[in-house]
Amino acid sequence: MSAGEQIARVSLAFTRPSIGEREVDAVAAALRAGQLGGNGAICRRVEQQLARLTGAPAVLLTSSATSAMEIGLQVIGLGPGDEVLMPSFAFPSQAGAVLALGARPVFCDVHPDTLNLDPDDAERRVTERTKTILPVHYAGIACDMDALGRLAAERGLSIFEDAAQAVGSRWDGRHLGTLGVAGALSFHATKNLGCGEGGALLLSSTELASRAEIALEKGTNRSAFLRGEVERYTWVGRGGSHVLSDLLAALLEVQLARLPEITAHRRTLWDVYHEGLADLEDAGRLRRPVVPARAEHNAHIYLVQVETPQLRDRLLGELREAGIGATFHYQPLHSSPFAREVLGLDVALPVTERAAEVILRLPLHGSMDAADAQRVVGELRRRLG
Repeated sequence: MSAGEQIARVSLAFTRPSIGEREVDAVAAALRAGQLGGNGAICRRVEQQLARLTGAPAVLLTSSATSAMEIGLQVIGLGPGDEVLMPSFAFPSQAGAVLALGARPVFCDVHPDTLNLDPDDAERRVTERTKTILPVHYAGIACDMDALGRLAAERGLSIFEDAAQAVGSRWDGRHLGTLGVAGALSFHATKNLGCGEGGALLLSSTELASRAEIALEKGTNRSAFLRGEVERYTWVGRGGSHVLSDLLAALLEVQLARLPEITAHRRTLWDVYHEGLADLEDAGRLRRPVVPARAEHNAHIYLVQVETPQLRDRLLGELREAGIGATFHYQPLHSSPFAREVLGLDVALPVTERAAEVILRLPLHGSMDAADAQRVVGELRRRLG
């Protein structure tokens, strides 16, 4: 059976947006009011709500987390010849945002417990060209921000957090995305809070926000014009079309109000998996996620690592045959065709390489209940017990 045929038979989807009548009503109200354009009144309201939630001094909504990274890295001064330390176990957007500014990604290994950027490996790769650390809070679980903060302070580096998967997650009580000079959130349809497409740039100062507004608004000072600070707006700097539609912001506003409910439900499902698979870990059949003591996670992903790539692939096929939409995850960036053929990279990152081969992600979304998660646990236990 082909992969496409397997996916067609899935009855328990891997992911599904948590959308209800409140979201439908909010979008309908925005449509009736003609609030379709970008960076309007609804966007500004949601930005203020995100700032209150996260404690960030300034928040700008963007069309995606990729846009937030592109703008944020630009305004913190990344440029040609600079190097950025980042995990290879990541989505291509991070590396793409670095390359777009003429800088170079330096791929680092991840820690086997969390699959987050390994501070020790990152430190070994610092050079005189290194300017920024770009950690990814994988699965909504915080990187070791104390260790990365020390490295940044000792070497004079900035930290830009990719918190795309981490809305609502914290490190030592602080929201992820607010521990560096800037950070990015994602509101893609697959994230805990989704509005189809969308993101947010969290900034550590209003001065950075003023510069980011220009990049957000096609290189113009339109935001200042709308606040009545200038008589007319014009082209004043580098920028692109990165604003979020008010129509999507209306959907996001309801999702944001539901964040405690959504997170609590996901945590319940995450806990069913974690408790139900504990004895399989004790028996050496799989490895469960590790949450550091100082991290509060949002249950974005539940994954296990199994013994061999062959076992992972067999389980994927058998779970899909059973109607369960399990899947793999990132393919390492450092060994991708682009990295090898265009960037000329030839580096070994053993933890990253192994993780990519043995990770099995399990369904986790708002349309599931505890019985669904227990069903998945039972299917795994039958095959691994």
